[in-house]
Amino acid sequence: MRFLGNVLWLVLGGLFISIGWAVAGLVLCITIIGIPLGMQAFKMAKLTLTPFGTSVVYGGGTGSFLLNLIWLILVGLWMAIAYVIAGLLNCATIIGIPFGLQSFKMAKLALFPFGAQII
Repeated sequence: MRFLGNVLWLVLGGLFISIGWAVAGLVLCITIIGIPLGMQAFKMAKLTLTPFGTSVVYGGGTGSFLLNLIWLILVGLWMAIAYVIAGLLNCATIIGIPFGLQSFKMAKLALFPFGAQII
């Protein structure tokens, strides 16, 4: 089921979103200050590419908290809102519920990517 879910996810837009995150990561990595943010964008691209069968483990300390706060203010809140809206729209149908749950997983990672690991 994970394979089928990932294939459907990619065909229905996941590939384009993942490419968007990767491009954003490349743009952010142009400057030295943007490299940490770019690395988090690559993390989002990885999760967006194959969300079924992967999980996110959150950890980190004070440094991660401070970086997450900066991320939240700059882009995290808006990205999380977009993922929640997509999740709610997907959950409007029975067939879309698994895709909605993956969108909610990505919304949480969009809020707090620093200190998180994708397994």
